[in-house]
Amino acid sequence: MNLKEIPKLKVGNFEIRVPIIQGGMSVGISLSGLASAVANEGGVGVIGTAGIGMLEPDYNTNFKEANKRALRKEIRKAREMTDGIIGVNIMVALSDFDDLAMIALDGKADLIFIGAGLPLRYSKALLRDSAGEVLTKIIPIVSSVKATKIIFQYWARKYNHVPSALVVEGPLAGGHLGFKKEQIDNPNYALDKILKEVISAIKPFEDQFNKQIPVIAAGGIYTGADIYKFIQLGAQGVQMATRFVATHECDASIKFKDSYVKCKKENIAIIDSPVGLPGRAIRNKFLEDVSAGAKIPFKCPWKCLKTCDFKKAPYCINLALTNAKKGKLEEGFVFAGVNAYRINKIVSVKELIETLLKEYEEAVSE
Repeated sequence: MNLKEIPKLKVGNFEIRVPIIQGGMSVGISLSGLASAVANEGGVGVIGTAGIGMLEPDYNTNFKEANKRALRKEIRKAREMTDGIIGVNIMVALSDFDDLAMIALDGKADLIFIGAGLPLRYSKALLRDSAGEVLTKIIPIVSSVKATKIIFQYWARKYNHVPSALVVEGPLAGGHLGFKKEQIDNPNYALDKILKEVISAIKPFEDQFNKQIPVIAAGGIYTGADIYKFIQLGAQGVQMATRFVATHECDASIKFKDSYVKCKKENIAIIDSPVGLPGRAIRNKFLEDVSAGAKIPFKCPWKCLKTCDFKKAPYCINLALTNAKKGKLEEGFVFAGVNAYRINKIVSVKELIETLLKEYEEAVSE
């Protein structure tokens, strides 16, 4: 291999030519359009599942069935558009987590990324086929070495099995963060530091189960030079979300994408989400009104998130994010990573991947 070439990412029997996982952005931002485009370029395309049934006619009255139907459709559509690797992202905190996991398995998603909670309970996903291969690769998303140890120790003891790979997400990511507010700017919680700790923590499990468990770095990774940096630190790949929003193939509205192109560094802020977690978003009038004490009336027909106290919440985050996806930004807001302000134009996924690979090669040469 040419030393300038980016190394492949291996997850079980999958060999991923470009070790870039497109972060699963829920509430309709990454669906089959974006996921298939990334997969066609050699990366991993990921469908975000939370609120995926938003465009189904019965979403407000029968949201679980609408979500299942929509996820089934999006996996099928992605398969029709690519022969590449398709994953889904499912939050443990979702009240229909089990339903969506079963749809992902039945739809034969290649990888299932699980975040927003600890995936401990037994799932059909752990069942092996006749050759002993796990049917679908489960990849938890963690933000600490503590969470890593809990998951791996529990799985090893309970199921005699451990995850196929692991995403370590640092505090510079967009959306909901697995950190307390005071940890976000604390260097002790920086991705560089957490990554090294996690790699050390899973080494005994690699030895115990005689398998390689690739660790994927996420959160604030923006350039090919960033990818090179984290691969040098021991990661086998990276997860990127923010860069993929500003692509033609992204499934969000043009107004949603334009908010990335137009935002400035000072517009990106940490907010208090109604679900009890800090989140990183682009500040707008909607968020300013909420911050000033405004309460946006809503009815909650289904309590989509286990952690949401909808009776006390100042607004419905699912509805706000759905409005933003559709371009109604006066009635919602946009989640974004710390580097969103660096984006100045919308490009194709192909052009973005080519740019990242070129930047990687240049970083290797320096």
